[in-house]
Amino acid sequence: MKKILFTLSLILSLTACSNDEIAAPEIVLTEPDGGYTINKMQWLSIQPEIKNANDATFTWLLDGVEVATTENLLYVFAEAGTHNVELKVKNGGGEIAKTFAVAVNEKTYLNKITQVFDFLPAPGQFTNELPKATEDDTSESMRVKAQTSLKASSMISLGGFGGYVTFGFDHTVINKEGNDFIVLGNAYVDWSEPGIIMVSYDANGNGKADDEWYEIAGSEHNKETTIKNYEITYYKPEAEPTNANEPNYIRWTDNQGQTGYIAKNQYHKQSFYPFWKGASVTYKGTFLKSNIYDKSGKGTNWANPAYEWGYADNWANTNEKAQINIDWAVNAKGEAVKLQGIDFVKVYNSNRAEGGWLGEVSTEVSGFTDLNLIK
Repeated sequence: MKKILFTLSLILSLTACSNDEIAAPEIVLTEPDGGYTINKMQWLSIQPEIKNANDATFTWLLDGVEVATTENLLYVFAEAGTHNVELKVKNGGGEIAKTFAVAVNEKTYLNKITQVFDFLPAPGQFTNELPKATEDDTSESMRVKAQTSLKASSMISLGGFGGYVTFGFDHTVINKEGNDFIVLGNAYVDWSEPGIIMVSYDANGNGKADDEWYEIAGSEHNKETTIKNYEITYYKPEAEPTNANEPNYIRWTDNQGQTGYIAKNQYHKQSFYPFWKGASVTYKGTFLKSNIYDKSGKGTNWANPAYEWGYADNWANTNEKAQINIDWAVNAKGEAVKLQGIDFVKVYNSNRAEGGWLGEVSTEVSGFTDLNLIK
């Protein structure tokens, strides 16, 4: 009898719990003094406290148009003005909404690189020259030198495959309809030194280039000759060669089971190996098969035709094919992503190739243009 009563009591208890009403959500959002204000081309981050948020859905409306379905809002405005923002939160217990205004201020920005976060060229004929390096330099001093050069729109070299630079701006480059930016280089007819472009936005709001990266998937991205997750290691030579054109100068090995050398070039007498690095240095990225060939058949006239689209230092800066669309970005899985804008760019040399007396194919960077700022 006791067992039966206990079982009945348990059933009644569970039934009562299942009939309990689900509490409706609550929005706790304290507006700053003077309301929400932000400069155009800067991220607006709003993180409300949501009570009873279990199994809730979120809808953010900007002037009546849905712009996000996340709990927090991260949004960037292209133009100045005042906007109405509404947050709707809904669960099984009901729906609640909160509306507020955002004032977007006018702001003038520089259309150039304003900060370099990291710089590490691979061995190459312009390494230690663009910018100038000495044996006393460090990673930090070279970062500063690269920053000084690029802020002045002066050229830096990334050396051989994998050499890279990471930089940013004083504003967010907004993803508008059509092409968005150009990474400036020194490509010209029949001589391209293509660099892969990575982009990122300041998701964590700390102003550092430490968020998720996305690759601009250019014309070569899905070709059979392209190698994803490629790695190459260069080894510092024990001494500089006496032969001004030493073919077996800087040894390299890769994760494809290959090995080879970067040749010395008589036109560049400095060390090709970055002074501030140790006995070896490894670079990782996507490897693109170079288009380089000897037009003369005698080693006197080399050409490296451009890829169709999607790279730095690939077409002349004035050519429309040098322009990049943020919509070409993909994540680490190769899936297309839709980014509102970007704050950081990383460029690295995609080729491992040499053109005889011209030396190795080495991506150069001399600046950046946000096409949105061109009137």
